[in-house]
Amino acid sequence: MSTLWRAAMGSGAQSNEDYDGVEFWSNPERTGWLLKQGEYIKTWRRRWFVLKQGKLFWFKESTVSRGSQPRGVIPVANCLTVKGAEDVLNKQNALELSTRSETMYFIADSEKEKEDWINSIGRSIVQLSRSVVTDDDEILDYDSKPRN
Repeated sequence: MSTLWRAAMGSGAQSNEDYDGVEFWSNPERTGWLLKQGEYIKTWRRRWFVLKQGKLFWFKESTVSRGSQPRGVIPVANCLTVKGAEDVLNKQNALELSTRSETMYFIADSEKEKEDWINSIGRSIVQLSRSVVTDDDEILDYDSKPRN
């Protein structure tokens, strides 16, 4: 299994240590529905995502409480970039989240939702790394609008 995707498979439940004490059910930075492509079976499934304290959790249902078990968690500190991916997937409102070793794809319900997720995850990446430098030594500013 991928090191980035710590999905709840096999044993059925993850230990709470995976969440590093993050209270994902309380005051998250961003929540919302995204389509997520499966890691092994490449089908698209609608999942409820919660971004909190540098971790991106996903659930089957939007009713998240203290007793909820995330289906998986992505430590945002491992991520290098988050950007639109319509041209890669040939699907509207697509975004990609990349690490040095892998790229994950998601689809938002609207252009605004996509941009909001990119900005929120981007801010989290920057907060965790203090600065993000691309291969071209360009510093990315996630709060600015893309140049056309």
